[in-house]
Amino acid sequence: MKLNLPNLLTISRIPLMFFIVWLMYCKWPGSATLAFVVFVATGVSDWLDGYLARRQKLVSNFGKFMDAITDKILVIGLMVAFVEQYDSVLFLVMVLLTLCREFLVSGMRMVAATKGVVVAAERGGKVKTSIQLVAVGFLLFVPMLERDLARFLPFSVTDYYDIIHDIGIYLFVVATVLAVNSGINYLRKYRHVLDE
Repeated sequence: MKLNLPNLLTISRIPLMFFIVWLMYCKWPGSATLAFVVFVATGVSDWLDGYLARRQKLVSNFGKFMDAITDKILVIGLMVAFVEQYDSVLFLVMVLLTLCREFLVSGMRMVAATKGVVVAAERGGKVKTSIQLVAVGFLLFVPMLERDLARFLPFSVTDYYDIIHDIGIYLFVVATVLAVNSGINYLRKYRHVLDE
């Protein structure tokens, strides 16, 4: 396995997740903005690694595998941080459902691989991940607006905090429903690989 630039960009999202979570706990001016900017950078790297891999003909099974894994690590890591910050039972339930789904599908993929069956990523799973990432963006935007940007704006943004926060929560709920639904669909479609 060769660590080329696309693979390095992919793997970089794991340490960046830890960096974002650390910034979420920091209270110094600009920390919330930096957390949001770094998160956006992870989104750009997600697009860029695929683009570079295709352009430089460096597409590999390792790259495809790690791209999916790092997205899951990024989203679940940040969701866990939100559970602690918001002290929310709803977030806890969503994280647990998402974790169960990911372990279930990953375990099924491993069993399928031993039988020579490739369980490809499906549209439902990709849409779910995209919605989760947008939801994270909304929730990271709120503290940036509240702590860093509000004082520079010529109008009050207090009324917008709850709206932006609620949009992020609703998107997470939608993503969790899609996660459970796509997990069930995977099991139905590939249940034959679990039969001895």
